[in-house]
Amino acid sequence: MRILITGAAGMVGRKLIARLAKDGTLAGRKITALDLHDIVPALAPAIDGVKVSIHTGDFAVPGAAASLVASRPDVIFHLAGIVSGEAEANFDLGYRVNLDGTRALFDAVRLAGFAPRLVFTSSIAVFGAPFPDVIPDEFHPTPLTSYGTQKQMSEALLADYTRRGFFDGVGIRLPTICVRPGKPNKAASSFFSGIIREPLSGEQAILPVPRSVLHTHASPRSAVNFLIHAAQIDGNAIGPRRNLTMPGVAATVGEQIEALERIAGPEVARRIREQPDETIWAIVKGWPTRFEARQARELGFKAESSFDEIILAHIEDELGGKIP
Repeated sequence: MRILITGAAGMVGRKLIARLAKDGTLAGRKITALDLHDIVPALAPAIDGVKVSIHTGDFAVPGAAASLVASRPDVIFHLAGIVSGEAEANFDLGYRVNLDGTRALFDAVRLAGFAPRLVFTSSIAVFGAPFPDVIPDEFHPTPLTSYGTQKQMSEALLADYTRRGFFDGVGIRLPTICVRPGKPNKAASSFFSGIIREPLSGEQAILPVPRSVLHTHASPRSAVNFLIHAAQIDGNAIGPRRNLTMPGVAATVGEQIEALERIAGPEVARRIREQPDETIWAIVKGWPTRFEARQARELGFKAESSFDEIILAHIEDELGGKIP
């Protein structure tokens, strides 16, 4: 089996690569080749018997996508994209990469004349207020950000290209992935991880929104599990609505901090400093809160059941199981 991953140098991409390298198989088939693409070189894993090719550059440039799919991969994980805060700040860049680049990739597959499984990472940003207390699967997407609009338009393309038989697409609407390791990125949601990650590492963290903000999260570990499951699920079981809202843990920022205090102690939690940011708040207050995710759960997608579990997964995966 040959696998192509766009956005392979990103956090989720790196963790997906590590999982594939560990498993050595996908959907019951041995992995024989990995094509890893990003704007910067991805780290190539050493896997016996697997050819790993590193591709760099802007996949939205004309001709780039056609080159990537020329090897006719069996599975494509399309993770590449401009994050929410940057897409809002740079309108042209967000649309060029998140929409135009995605369509270029989809068209490259169509024109190449093969029909791989294509897994696309969408976002709960496709939903906009006003919301019911729990958002059902049938709730109509009405994004209130450019990022959410770009994702929604890509979802529509994925469903139509799948309907036409150009590929077998599955879109997974990720909740906010938390706790993200490494440095903060330009996503408006970056603080959700920062208020856990930085205090656990002995650093101060900034909280730019009220503690009452309610949001849905899943760990990086769960995000990779979502991707793997989406790559091997029976497409007929999904039906014509190819974009699925993933399960997650709904928690207020205050409940996140309470979980941190339970696990790491009050001294660690006191490293969080509240500093309102109107730009971030303007984006975050229009985000959805909690989801039913009934179809995804029935199809076998699973996430954590508490925010404590999310923090413990971060400590285990990134801190060697111990708080420094």
